[in-house]
Amino acid sequence: MGTVDSERTITTLNGPITVWPLPCSPVSLRERILVPERMDAPDLPEREHELALRGLARLNRLSQADFMLWRFLAPKLATVPKGGVLRILDVATGSGDLPIQLSQRARHRFPNITIQWAACDVSEHALETATQRAHATGLKLQTHRLDVTADPLPDNDVTICSLFLHHLESSQVVGLLARMATSATTGIVISDLRRTRTGLLLAHLAGRCFSRSPIVHFDAPASVRGAFTHLELADLAHRAGLEGSLMTRVFPERMILDWSAAGVTR
Repeated sequence: MGTVDSERTITTLNGPITVWPLPCSPVSLRERILVPERMDAPDLPEREHELALRGLARLNRLSQADFMLWRFLAPKLATVPKGGVLRILDVATGSGDLPIQLSQRARHRFPNITIQWAACDVSEHALETATQRAHATGLKLQTHRLDVTADPLPDNDVTICSLFLHHLESSQVVGLLARMATSATTGIVISDLRRTRTGLLLAHLAGRCFSRSPIVHFDAPASVRGAFTHLELADLAHRAGLEGSLMTRVFPERMILDWSAAGVTR
């Protein structure tokens, strides 16, 4: 495992910023290396959190994170009858990029159905940011502050989640997947990173090229090291009881878990 130097503080035009250097030696990707990501620190200063949220939002736009889920979400929306209502919950929403972008696609593709968007996150600051950004686009977004690794999820029809599972221990992923299946009447669509060499290289380059946040510089490659492989996530879904779930590899170095509740006895 690579070693990590101590953190340091640098002064910028916007004030002091804490810098965490990247691991300085190569590491094997044969197994997950799960380390606490800086974005998850409970004492993270609001200014640094905001800079990191903006950096992650930019990376999500560049990688078309919303389009990856849209390909699998759209068929579920297509089953809703004209004038019908569908409730969609975004788990660990961050700054709300996913529901905002998906809602804009849905307005154009499915103008004759009503979608009630909700989002949850453990960070109050993230939820405030998501609410403000959603309001600016005309989206009514209901938010819930909760710990998705332990708390029950609000009832919904479709649960979506992007780039969060790699933050968790395997047992936590199994528990979360099971709660997502319990709360959703229609299905689940999840996108996450794949643990690959190509993915690690892309994370290093994209994080430094498209964000000034030292948190993003550290967290982007750390996320790939902590990610699952395609087969590992499929096994966790099986352990969570998501029988019939489909796993699809998507560009760039990501994967989609798609599960339908059809036929499930509740």
